[in-house]
Amino acid sequence: MEHQLQNFIAGLPWQSMPWAAWAVLLGMIAGSLMLLGYAADWLVKEAVVLSERSGLSKVVIGATIVSLGTTMPEVAVSVLAAIGGSSELAMGNAVGSIICDTGLILGIACLIAPLPLHRNIVNRQGWVQFASGLLLVAVSWPLAAASTAFSEGGRMPQVAGFVMLGLLVLYIWQSIRWARLDRDPVSLEEFEEDENRPTGIVVVKLLLAVALVVLSSHLLIPAVREAAVRLSVPEGIIAATLVAFGTSLPELVTAVTAARRGHGDLAVGNVVGADILNVLFVAGAAAAVTPAGLEVSPQFFRVLFPSMLFVLLVFRIGIFVSGDHLNRVFGVVLLLTYVAATTASYLL
Repeated sequence: MEHQLQNFIAGLPWQSMPWAAWAVLLGMIAGSLMLLGYAADWLVKEAVVLSERSGLSKVVIGATIVSLGTTMPEVAVSVLAAIGGSSELAMGNAVGSIICDTGLILGIACLIAPLPLHRNIVNRQGWVQFASGLLLVAVSWPLAAASTAFSEGGRMPQVAGFVMLGLLVLYIWQSIRWARLDRDPVSLEEFEEDENRPTGIVVVKLLLAVALVVLSSHLLIPAVREAAVRLSVPEGIIAATLVAFGTSLPELVTAVTAARRGHGDLAVGNVVGADILNVLFVAGAAAAVTPAGLEVSPQFFRVLFPSMLFVLLVFRIGIFVSGDHLNRVFGVVLLLTYVAATTASYLL
């Protein structure tokens, strides 16, 4: 579908009527964003109903069910890029999405409303999040010639991709196990109109909402990519910034919607879970489908990996020093961290 859309956009009258071509392109972006916003709002509502009805913590629901859905665009883009031989796009999308999720998205959510912090749950999931980032760097590092990483780059082997997919299954299983110990039943008063709906209907509507989020993201990504190309943005930067931002839009809209509706813990869980899945699922699947593995350019070791670990470290420190909520001041810190990481990727 994305290939056909890319051909359609490329066939617009860029030479004869550039204003008309830009109008169509911007209209596609605006329409996709509106559809994405509606789908994410629907997804959050159904996820909250499911978590409240099952008695599971919304942090855990956000870190598993919602995160799996909102991470699908990253998976699709990175896997297709890896199959097509574009390792830089595949890896850049995964790393850039972690930076975007933790810095930009969580920062914006904190500014909308202070986010409830279930310290024991977020600490536990957060350490998995940070360890996943370290694991991604470790499996990409050229161990046989470690000193060449900054000059020649490295490679994430195919076997590492399969290992990460195995760890993904283990993570989901362990999250379900933790969820049984962390039941957090809350009132259904906000969703009284949903009380009589069978749980099966809630699950079906949740899955439909996830599908709509993925579909709208696929409509958006080619338009955003074409706009970047028309503005002469380098491909490496597109991968780690604009493409990563485009594929992270489901997390953005979901987190913002959850914060607005008073379910900030769902937003925190979604971001933490999405970061974990960007390593285990996105990068793992992209490496697994590539017999030669994913080539990792020196730029990742010089700029993108350090930026990713820096953003994750700031988040870990924020959890340590925060009380029961991630407040607006910390939201500003996260946003400044995102701006610093993005600026570094352009300048360095």
